[in-house]
Amino acid sequence: MSVIESPVQGAGEAVKPKRIFARMMRQRQAKIGMALTVLVLLVALAGPLVLPWLTGSTSTEFTGRPFKDVGVFGTDNLGRDVFSRFLDGGLRLIIYSALATLLGMVIGVAVGMTAAYSGSKVDSLIMRSNDVLLALPQLVFALLAITVLGPKGWVLVVVIGVTHAPRVARVTRSATSSVITEDYIRASEMYAVPRWKILASEVLPNITGPLMVELGLRMTYSIGFVASLSFLGLGMQPPTADWGLMINENRIALVIQPWGVLLPVLAIALLTVGTNLLTDSLARASANLNAGKN
Repeated sequence: MSVIESPVQGAGEAVKPKRIFARMMRQRQAKIGMALTVLVLLVALAGPLVLPWLTGSTSTEFTGRPFKDVGVFGTDNLGRDVFSRFLDGGLRLIIYSALATLLGMVIGVAVGMTAAYSGSKVDSLIMRSNDVLLALPQLVFALLAITVLGPKGWVLVVVIGVTHAPRVARVTRSATSSVITEDYIRASEMYAVPRWKILASEVLPNITGPLMVELGLRMTYSIGFVASLSFLGLGMQPPTADWGLMINENRIALVIQPWGVLLPVLAIALLTVGTNLLTDSLARASANLNAGKN
């Protein structure tokens, strides 16, 4: 009987992300988080498209003396228009954060599912190696790697993605361990379905709840990570417009001309708060759905 029911079970669970999202958006904090996130994303994505039509200058063009009230929000440390650099500075942050999150999720999910499904010695070997990576401070590892390889975009993505992977792997392994004992998994094994196909078609669709929560959490960390490295001078390099770099460049005149710092700080804060609210709402929706609540 379980063999006959297994396709239905797997198909039913495959639509779970839609149910989780619908349940999440019923929450007030999810709506607030979505509004904040979409607002910042619109600024980051549309900003480069409206330059220089909206501000009259590009993000690297000198428009006046440093830290003077020229234009809407004045000039920065080199006399470039602050508003132009703000509009042009968010896209790279979003792209690099998203790519790093995606890379960490892909590696972590693959490692976690493999460890849980393999079991025994393979599981122990993978997870002990994973624990070693977890023991390394993320920021120290990033600083070392970027110092050696240079502050390039792909280096940021790889370094941050690799530091996310061990944490994603732990969550994936735990979720996978609770699924692989189900009857429909046993049925697939009885019919000699390849392991990779069982993991892809049976296990993965049934652990999307915790993985979606982890995705939101990793994205939040990636945003802060990329901005922090740019602030330290190890991310985007001048004259590139970047929110983290803007904070570092203009902090020396925070009292005289605060907009060069306040605008990127506000954008990063709103984006972080928005993604945090969405992640919390997603976790609550996933837990309620698993508990069978309405």
